Amino acid sequence: MSLRRGGNNTLQVGIMMKYAVTSKGDTKSNHFMEQVKDQLDSLGVIYDEDQPDVVISVGGDGTLLYAFHRYSSRLDKTAFIGVHTGHLGFYADWRPEEITKLTNAIAKTPYQTVEYPLLEVTVRYSHGGRESKYLALNESTVKSVGSTLVMHVEIRGQSFERFRGDGLCVSTPSGSTAYNKALGGAIIHPSIPAVQLTEMASINNRVFRTIGSPLILPAHHTCMMKPVTNDDFQITIDHLSLLHKEVRSIQFRVADERIRFARFRPFPFWKRVRDSFVTE
Repeated sequence: MSLRRGGNNTLQVGIMMKYAVTSKGDTKSNHFMEQVKDQLDSLGVIYDEDQPDVVISVGGDGTLLYAFHRYSSRLDKTAFIGVHTGHLGFYADWRPEEITKLTNAIAKTPYQTVEYPLLEVTVRYSHGGRESKYLALNESTVKSVGSTLVMHVEIRGQSFERFRGDGLCVSTPSGSTAYNKALGGAIIHPSIPAVQLTEMASINNRVFRTIGSPLILPAHHTCMMKPVTNDDFQITIDHLSLLHKEVRSIQFRVADERIRFARFRPFPFWKRVRDSFVTE
């Protein structure tokens, strides 16, 4: 079977639909991954690891982050579904005991897609006009190598502050419940196209001052960081950590691309927040 886009982000069931499935890699997740594959194969859904219409992630939010980066070049063609084999995640909403219900829905039921904003990170280097671009689903962090991070921060091309501290974090709305929250950032609903800048242990005294508060930037604003004392940085893109040398600037903005999730039933964001952080 294949998918044809209908109105209101509805995907209609057709012929020659293709799927892929990824696993956390532990025994439990691998078992349920094989269960998903066996059931979808028996229902006539075609396994295609290279060009899937739907990617089913079996494990947790980290597994879905891996799947996102693996298929980031197909975001306009691929929708994601998460099956959690541990704690309920913000991206994985199906339980292992619901796999039969899920596979039947994939094979036979039209479904809605919801889209979440992503973060675009552009690292530009001091020599040769080179640059590297990345997409993050949760967040990107910047830390200096072996010393205090000193970074000139610009917003919309205007000087905002000179930051001194352990590091800076820029998150998406869906990533606002992750590292950003641990840093004291706000939780943002993923329907809002924005990014959030939060500080890691900033230095504030009579000489050095930072805003000391998370900043939420809309889609038409960019945040630029420029080195002051050092140009080697440890930059994370979700779960990936990379050392960048001779950095001239790092730019953050809401990406043009968006991630799509296949929805066969409601999955309210604020209920997930409550279940994760409030409900005992």
